[in-house]
Amino acid sequence: MALITPFQEAAALVREAGGLELDQCYQCGLCTGSCPWNLVREFPVRKLIHQAQLGVIDFEAEYTWLCTTCRSCVQCCPRGVDIIDIMKAMRRVVAETGVSKVPDSLWLAVSNIAGSGNPLGQPAGQRGDWATPPTKKAKTDSGILYFPCCIPAYEPRLKKVAQATARILEAAGVDYKILPEVENCCGESVRKSGHENLFQSLAQKNMQAFSNAGINKIIVNSPHCYDTFKKEYTELGAEFKVIHIVQYLSQLIDEGKLKFSTEVKKKVTYHDSCYLARHNGIYDEPRHVLESIPGIEIVEMPDIKENTLCCGGGGGRIWMDTKKNERFSDLRLQQAKNVNAEVLALSCPYCMLNFEDSLIDFQGAVSMEIKDIVELVCEGIA
Repeated sequence: MALITPFQEAAALVREAGGLELDQCYQCGLCTGSCPWNLVREFPVRKLIHQAQLGVIDFEAEYTWLCTTCRSCVQCCPRGVDIIDIMKAMRRVVAETGVSKVPDSLWLAVSNIAGSGNPLGQPAGQRGDWATPPTKKAKTDSGILYFPCCIPAYEPRLKKVAQATARILEAAGVDYKILPEVENCCGESVRKSGHENLFQSLAQKNMQAFSNAGINKIIVNSPHCYDTFKKEYTELGAEFKVIHIVQYLSQLIDEGKLKFSTEVKKKVTYHDSCYLARHNGIYDEPRHVLESIPGIEIVEMPDIKENTLCCGGGGGRIWMDTKKNERFSDLRLQQAKNVNAEVLALSCPYCMLNFEDSLIDFQGAVSMEIKDIVELVCEGIA
């Protein structure tokens, strides 16, 4: 039976923008049941896809901008429909045709990236100020680049993560360089918010800068940078390898290049970020690093590894407002509290921003710390 499509043009726009997966969905509804939004509010993913199939899309609806691209729906789909591509396609229609409005806070972040190379709108010339002292610039001949992501480069709390990463690399004898003068945002939020042309421009500039500097390996803190460089830049012709810092630390520990001298006596639970876990299957390395730090006791929360609970920051949501009673990060903090964790360990800048924000208002968790794994490693090598 042919699909009845009242408004062919709207459906065609979504397909042309990358939403060809629409044709594979047979409306089982498992996507709606798996979506973390439905833990805090209604988000009828199945209904949204069906509306797109029929061409009766309300591009002005809030639903267009809710998806965090956590991949929970894709993981459970019996037909393997890449629902993320459909959501990105609908956003691209909005961004490129002006049929509706991009949320103000997201539009500001995208505009900042277009103007100054980072979503925070900070001066491009200050991108390397986190490096104190700035000894690594572009002076070394190393083909290894440390790319800290825009947030650790500029945001005060996350600068500590970039600084801790640099200290660890130097303690392990890793010769690396940073390129703050020429690098820009990787563009992951740009593409997921529908601004394809800007993403392509950012990617080409970064790839050219990396090539000019002789880069063959990139170390990143952000799972979003990792996924973007590994998959999307590679599709555009990039030839460098990318490794997330937890993978690299695990490797350095196994090779005996990273040794610990100080006990870190803390009960730690680890939060799997969506883009390390579901998107890239990286579960064991962060736990191996934590287990290697003397004194740490690891306790596991519910919803871990491939079933991890999204923090709410993916898909450009980190740059959009979320109501306090609708934050996934609040639910996660409660899970961490329930296992009596003293530290919630992370490996993602977006997760850090969301959990630090939730911790401010979270009752009963005033003694809980939010730390990146590299910060715990730094304590262990001090």
